[in-house]
Amino acid sequence: MKMRVSSVQYHLHTITSFDEFRAQVEHYVKTAQEFGTEFLLFPEFFTTQLLSIPNAAGTANGIETLPSYTEAYRELFVRLARETGMYIVAGTHVLERDGFLYNTAHLFSPDGSIGEQPKLHITPTEVTEWNVRGGDSFQVFRTPKGTIAVLTCYDIEFPEIVRMAKARGADVIFCPSCTDDRHGFHRVRYTSHARAVENQVYVVTAGTVGSLPTVDFMRLNYGQSAVISPNDIPFPPAGVLAEGVVNDDMIVTADLDLSLLYEVRERGSVTTWRDRRTDLYTDWE
Repeated sequence: MKMRVSSVQYHLHTITSFDEFRAQVEHYVKTAQEFGTEFLLFPEFFTTQLLSIPNAAGTANGIETLPSYTEAYRELFVRLARETGMYIVAGTHVLERDGFLYNTAHLFSPDGSIGEQPKLHITPTEVTEWNVRGGDSFQVFRTPKGTIAVLTCYDIEFPEIVRMAKARGADVIFCPSCTDDRHGFHRVRYTSHARAVENQVYVVTAGTVGSLPTVDFMRLNYGQSAVISPNDIPFPPAGVLAEGVVNDDMIVTADLDLSLLYEVRERGSVTTWRDRRTDLYTDWE
């Protein structure tokens, strides 16, 4: 089984209306469609671009107003997934539930269904500056093309949750991220490689680029999208199937051959998934 994936290096810049946001999103989706993409990934927090739309006072809104765009966000991506036949991991969008904010990844399917996966591990900035809470549930998504999981940015830095995803059948981990400097970017990038080696899975990352000068904590972004594989003979030596140019506005695309994962799990140079010591530690299922 093969799947073609694309990842967006989403360019954040100040806008004046939701129509501008819609046009930018459609640009990326239409470009991916021209590439024959089946799974498209947007970055974490890319909808914070909507906060740059001036309010009545002529200033940017705070994070607590972002959930007011949820209906329009969902309508946009439901339509695009249906029209293109793609599965779209539309980054993350902030939801409000019972008075709390949740940084939530969304999977839009061609049949119009919407899957949600809240970010499980919340960074100190998200907690102290935005009052975001972590989710309490985790799932994998089964599609006709394969089983996937969506783990957001900081989540990928915790090996237990990726091991759980693989134990539940996920062969591809989609990791939308948003980092403002090289330190944060490399934490996500290096741990993505580690998770691919440990579990013999593909990891697809997406990052924000550009800046939102009027939006607190989104003023700078350092990003690069990548498609990462295990490090073994069927794959590139560095484990990189595709990667973008750092901080450029672009899309990267690669084909994932799931049969190669099954091959290396059984007969690879190393067989890290098969050789795990479940007599000493569990798969955290």
